[in-house]
Amino acid sequence: MSALRIVRLANFVAPASGGLRTALRELGRGYRQAGHEPVLVVPGAHADDRHTDQGRVITLPGPPLPGTGGYRVLTGRRTLARLLEDLAPDRLEVSDRTTLRWTGTWARRARVPAVMVSHESADGVLRTWGLPGGAAGRAADALNLRTAHAYARVVCTTEFAEREFRRAGARNVVRAPLGVDLTARHPSWRDAALRARHARADEVLLVMCSRLSVEKRPSTALDALTVLRRRGVRAVLVVAGDGPLRPRLEARAGDERLPVTFLGHVADRDLLTGLQASADVCLAPGPAETFGLAALEAMACGTPVVASAASALPEVIGASGAVAAGHGDAFADAVEQLLDRPEAQRREAARARAECFGWDRSVAAFLAAHDAPAAARPAVREGVA
Repeated sequence: MSALRIVRLANFVAPASGGLRTALRELGRGYRQAGHEPVLVVPGAHADDRHTDQGRVITLPGPPLPGTGGYRVLTGRRTLARLLEDLAPDRLEVSDRTTLRWTGTWARRARVPAVMVSHESADGVLRTWGLPGGAAGRAADALNLRTAHAYARVVCTTEFAEREFRRAGARNVVRAPLGVDLTARHPSWRDAALRARHARADEVLLVMCSRLSVEKRPSTALDALTVLRRRGVRAVLVVAGDGPLRPRLEARAGDERLPVTFLGHVADRDLLTGLQASADVCLAPGPAETFGLAALEAMACGTPVVASAASALPEVIGASGAVAAGHGDAFADAVEQLLDRPEAQRREAARARAECFGWDRSVAAFLAAHDAPAAARPAVREGVA
C-alpha cells in the first residue's frame, strides 16, 4: 500500500502548551517513520507553513480564547475547508470536539475516513467549570454522542476516556494509548545540584508539571503542601507550567508563606527532565485528565506520581504510584504513603511502569485506528507537497 497523507487538525495548541503538543509531535514523527505523510494544521498568531521532523506543519491565524492564557482556535471554516480540499487527505485526524466537529461532515462528504481523538473528559471539564454533576453528565453525553456520529471512529487513550463515550451510546470507539520517550526521559537525569537548588537535603521535593488553569486544579498541590508542612513534613514544591491561575496561586503562596517556586513554562526540555528526575514525588491533581503525559514523563524519570482518583491516571500509573481524592489532606496522605516506601523501590517501580508506554506502541495503535499500515511504501504525491 502507498503512503497515506494523514492530515491532523488541532486546537488549543500554544507555544507553552504541554501534553497535546508533545503527543502531536511524537505521533507525527511516528507516522513519518512508518512511511506516511503527516500534515498538522494548528492555530497561531500568524500564518506559517514549514516542514519539520514531525511532517509539514501549517499554522492558520486563529483568535486567542479569553482567560485561557494564550490558547487559540481554528475558526475560519471556509479557509480551513479550502485548505483541506487542497491537501486532499487520505485520512483525517481531529484533536478537538468543539469548534472543529464540523470537519467530520466535511470528511464524510469528501469520502475521507476521519477519526476524532479524545484528549480530555468532557464530563470532567464541565464539572471543574462549576456545572452540577447531573447537568455535566447530560451535557457531556450529548456532546460525545454528536462527536461519535460525526466521525468514523473516536480514539480514546484510556479505558477511562472510553467509558464516557460508551455511556453515551457510542459504538465506534477504539483504544490507542499515548506514550513517553523512554530514552529522553530516564532516571539518569537525576541531578543533585539541580535538586539542591530547590530543596535542602532534609526536605521533600515535590514537583507539579501542569497548565495552571481551572480544569487542572493546581491549587490542590498547594493544599497538599500546606497539610504536609502542618504535619511536620519538610516539603517544598516546584511548579513547572503557566496559565491564567498563576497570579492567584503566586499570591496565595506569598500570603501563606508557602515554599513554592513557580518556574512558568519551561521550554528547556533538559531542564524539565532534570527537574522531573530529581523530585521525590510528582503531583498530578487534574480530575479531567484522560491520560496524563506529564505524569508519565516523571515516571519514566523514576519519580512516582500522586494522581487524582477522578482522572484516568490511576489506570496509567498502576501500583507504581498513589491516588487520592481531590483535596489537600488526601493528596498529603498519598505523598506520605509513597515516601514510606524505600526510595530505590519506588523509583524502580515508577520507571518499570513507564516502560509499558513507549511511543512505538502508541503510533502503531493510532495507525491501526486509521486502517493504515505500520510500514508503508513512500509515494510521490501530486498537489500540495
